[in-house]
Amino acid sequence: MYRLAVALLTLPALAALAADRVEPITETGLQRIAEGRVAQAQVDHVVAQTEDLVRDYRQLTRTVDGLNTYNQLLQKQVDSQLTELAALRASIQQVAIIERQIVPLLLRMIDTLDGFVQLDVPFLPEERTTRIRKLRAMMGQANVAAPEKLRRVLEAYQVENDYGRTIEAYKGRVTLNGQPREVDFLRIGRIALLYQDGSGTHTGAWDTQARQWQPLPGHLYRREVVRGLRMARNQLAPGLLVVPVAAPRDAP
Repeated sequence: MYRLAVALLTLPALAALAADRVEPITETGLQRIAEGRVAQAQVDHVVAQTEDLVRDYRQLTRTVDGLNTYNQLLQKQVDSQLTELAALRASIQQVAIIERQIVPLLLRMIDTLDGFVQLDVPFLPEERTTRIRKLRAMMGQANVAAPEKLRRVLEAYQVENDYGRTIEAYKGRVTLNGQPREVDFLRIGRIALLYQDGSGTHTGAWDTQARQWQPLPGHLYRREVVRGLRMARNQLAPGLLVVPVAAPRDAP
């Protein structure tokens, strides 16, 4: 009886003792599990940060590569612009040299044109001499660039050149028997310059050899001059005209 009682009393004591020992172990295990979760969370956080840093690094690497490519392109453009700038500077220096040479040339061209007009058939004298006078005045203007001066001189030459292949009618005055008279002029290129007064009484032509006006027989040329004037004014279709033409001079 006593031994059984002792045994029975010992079992609860052992259970209590085991419970006292297991509980700290359990608590320790739970604490370690909690600490492990915290540590795992920290590891996951570090991994996430690392992945973010890797993505940022890759993005920055692509950006840097793009910037390097863009900078290389810009450098090529800058080099090209520097080359063009050097060429422009050389051209500017060349233009200054050409301008110093072209101004005397233009003056000689104007003198030549003036002499040509003085020796030419005397049609549109005021218009042509005024054009030359304006060219001379333009050459002294500092606000007109050399290219513009060249353009205007060449334009004047072109106008004179066009006179040789056109027909024109215009009004003007001619001195007949010492008296100025209003007449209609008919210019046929540079081969003939004729006049006729309003009544058709006086008809004449410029004699290039004698360099003076010569009257023409009215019965021969009056109708032809009238037809020529109408053709020049687009009042009549172009056709054949019979007009006096100076014979070519014999070569010396």
